[in-house]
Amino acid sequence: MPTLPPLREVWRDALREALVHGPLRLLPRERRRAIDRRLRGREEARKLALADAAIVSYGKSGRTWLRVLLSRVYTLRHGLPSNLMLEFDNLHRLDPAIPKLLFTHANYIRDWTGEWHSRRHFHGVRTVLLVRHPCDVAVSQWHQWRHRMRPWKTVLNRYPPPGAAVELEAFLLDPAVGLPAILAWLELFERELPAIREHLVIRYEDLRRDTAGELARLLTFLGTPASAREIGEAVAFARLDNMRRLEAEGALAFYGIRARPRDPTDPRSFKTRKGSVGGWRTELGPEAAARIEAWLRARGPLPFGYTLEPAPLAG
Repeated sequence: MPTLPPLREVWRDALREALVHGPLRLLPRERRRAIDRRLRGREEARKLALADAAIVSYGKSGRTWLRVLLSRVYTLRHGLPSNLMLEFDNLHRLDPAIPKLLFTHANYIRDWTGEWHSRRHFHGVRTVLLVRHPCDVAVSQWHQWRHRMRPWKTVLNRYPPPGAAVELEAFLLDPAVGLPAILAWLELFERELPAIREHLVIRYEDLRRDTAGELARLLTFLGTPASAREIGEAVAFARLDNMRRLEAEGALAFYGIRARPRDPTDPRSFKTRKGSVGGWRTELGPEAAARIEAWLRARGPLPFGYTLEPAPLAG
C-alpha cells in the first residue's frame, strides 16, 4: 500500500480539483487553466521551500526511472516495502533519515512566482538537473500525448486536443510543446546553473550507460551515499523489464499518478515505454529526421553539450 500524504495535502488537492472542475467550470477555459496552474504553482513553491533537494527535469526525461532507483535504495536501507516510491516527504515521515525530495518539471511554479526568465526560486536549493537529448524527449512526449495524457492535462499545458491528427514531425516543431519549448526550458536552466549554489547535472544517456556509477554519484550529492549492495539491488529492481512488469500489475505506488498502462497490450501506453537513447531518428524516418536535423542546425548549438551525431553521447 502507498503511504498517503498528510491530510492537509489530500484536502488541498481535493479542493483544487473541486474548484477547477466544479464551480469554476462555468468560467472560460483559459481562465480555469490559469487558476489551476497558479494553484499548482503555489503548492510546488511551498514544497520547494521545505525540500532537502529538488530533482528537476523536463517531462519524459527519465524521472520515473530515477525515482524508482532512489526509492529502492531508501526502502532497502530502512526496511520499508519495496513498492513505496518517493513522493516528497512520504518516506521521510516513515524515517527522518530519508531526505525530502521534490520531483518537479519546474513548470507550474513560474505561474505562481511570475519568474519566467530566471530560475531564481532554485538558487538556494540543492538541485539535481536530469537532462536528456531534446529529440528523444520530444518523441517520448508525442507518445505520452497520444497514448496516456488525460484531456485536462492537454489544456493545462497547451498540448493539441486529444485525438487531433498531429503527426510526429509536426508535433516536434510545435512551439508550445515540441522542440522549441524543450530547448527553451533546457537553455534557461543551462544559463542559470552558475547561480544555483549546489547543483548536479545528470544526463539520461550517462545514467543508461553507467547506472550504478551515476546513481552512486547522485546519492553522494544528496548526502546519503550508498553501499555497493544497495546500488546493485536498486539497479536490478529498476530494470526496464521489471518496471514494465510492476507497472502492468499496478505495483508501483505513486500517489496521484496513474501507475497502470492505459492498454496493457499496447507498449506505447506504458509510462515506462522504451528507455532508448538516440531512437528519435528511427521513429521519424530518414526524410523527416533530416528535416528536423536541418532545423536544429540552423537554430544553433544544442544545450548541455548534446549533438546531432547518430552515436549516443559518451560519458
